[in-house]
Amino acid sequence: MGGETCDLLIVGASFAGLVAARTAAMRGLDVVVLEAKPEPGARVATTGILVKEAAEAIDVPHALTRRVHGVRLYAPNLTHIDLFSPGSFFLTTDTAGLLRWLACEAERAGARIRCRVGFAGAARQGGTFQIAGLDLTARYILGADGARSAVAKHFGLGRNKQFLVGVEAEFDGLDSVDPRFLHCFLDGTVAPGYLAWIASGPQVTQVGLAASAGRRADLAAFRSRTEPLFGFSRGHIVERRAGRIPAGGLVHPWSAPGVLLVGDAAGMVSPATGGGIRLAFQFGRRAAQVIADHLMHLGPAPEAVLARELPCFGLKRLMRVGLDLVPYNFLFDTAIATAPMRRLAAHIYFHRRNVKGMSFAEFEAHITALAGDMAAPMTTPLSTSDSS
Repeated sequence: MGGETCDLLIVGASFAGLVAARTAAMRGLDVVVLEAKPEPGARVATTGILVKEAAEAIDVPHALTRRVHGVRLYAPNLTHIDLFSPGSFFLTTDTAGLLRWLACEAERAGARIRCRVGFAGAARQGGTFQIAGLDLTARYILGADGARSAVAKHFGLGRNKQFLVGVEAEFDGLDSVDPRFLHCFLDGTVAPGYLAWIASGPQVTQVGLAASAGRRADLAAFRSRTEPLFGFSRGHIVERRAGRIPAGGLVHPWSAPGVLLVGDAAGMVSPATGGGIRLAFQFGRRAAQVIADHLMHLGPAPEAVLARELPCFGLKRLMRVGLDLVPYNFLFDTAIATAPMRRLAAHIYFHRRNVKGMSFAEFEAHITALAGDMAAPMTTPLSTSDSS
């Protein structure tokens, strides 16, 4: 057969696509990635904040991240609570830089990334696919091409229908933002159905919000309301971005013979929180593993393996309905300082059960006590026995 061939064609140099490309190439597959943008990381449409589980799944360069230990959660009247959980953290990132680094890692493993090349369709020829408009044949196709997936459309797979719409600006010079916190704001007038955020990144400060589709995400109103706290007028905007966040859970169907969707294309995003990078890392890697096993070692069909592992998002879909319907400004103004609200918020942000949340004062006292213990002279010899 003439022309270029590959084992696995990945459409989209996204978080899921690039992790899948590296994993599949390291497992011996010949991998080609198609990316419609000029380069991985161009025109980023995500905040790029990593939860602890995502940060621990992929070891990323320290220079591309800033570690944040706490969440400061604000009610619409701007009263707030501080949330911590022992051992938990978030990483804000240089998102474009992180995607470029993931692309370099995929190429180092042997994947070939072709930018400025979109997916225009594919025709089945026996056990392979002839890619439309390209002299390229692939044995398997992985759609990692975002919320409006061209792969899903072409193969008649499920497509995302419910979205949050997010807008964000990157600021330089916002020195008044406390970098120890992710600053999160509940306000149904400026971010109906979701929230607003301010996060100190490695180089810039991210200021954004999202709203349910069909409702206005009013970033200008949010900045005006919080100007006395953060002094946006003293900084300057270096970049703006906007994008759609899938909020309806997994699409169905998410696979066909020889074709899988992953990441935003498959709706692998929490309907409640909008978080998808952890799942993109997890299932981008897992999809590549099972595809490699299937193509190289007579393993089972990848969709049969993944069907047992994918989240159903049942509770989080219900939470999405509540967030879309509840007129929550008065509710959150009233509830922000209550113990049930603190427990609920700690569970949502830190995913920890049966762990007492810390106030910021308790957190600082804990760190100070640890530092004192480390500095104190030892009065008894260390035991060599296992103290556990």
